[in-house]
Amino acid sequence: MSAPNEMTAVTDFSDQPRAIGFRRLARRNNSLSPTGRLLVFAFIFAVSVGIAAAFAVFGAWLILPFAGLEMAVLYLAFRYVERHAADYELIEIDGDQVKVERREGSSTHRDAVSRHWARVVASRDGSRLALRSHGRELEIGRNMNVEQRQELAQALKRCLRGAS
Repeated sequence: MSAPNEMTAVTDFSDQPRAIGFRRLARRNNSLSPTGRLLVFAFIFAVSVGIAAAFAVFGAWLILPFAGLEMAVLYLAFRYVERHAADYELIEIDGDQVKVERREGSSTHRDAVSRHWARVVASRDGSRLALRSHGRELEIGRNMNVEQRQELAQALKRCLRGAS
């Protein structure tokens, strides 16, 4: 399974009319493009350093190191967001296997469990969703909100029940 190329908003809940019986793709909701994030950072940087420079001109030079520290922390936060902007989770039921592919940062993890042994485990409030098979649980739906997790749980249960 290779990483999908297209960028979707939050979740693609369409069933694929191919050999794969079930497919769900969940991505993080990125409200800014990489260029937008760069522009926002540049604007905040210019305003903060500009204000700090103005205070330094009037004798409050000690504000400059704190403005620099603030920009360093903001840079690290923006870098973290940029690193995880392309994260996704792909869940497929293909034949006798349930495949889960998850990209987090620069690494991709792939897991597969038997379709016939897999059970959907969901908390009552929808905050947690997992697949359980042979004493092992695989958490899924991390990039989804509660309603989307509940919808995914119902769809998975229907599809897995159809396998029996």
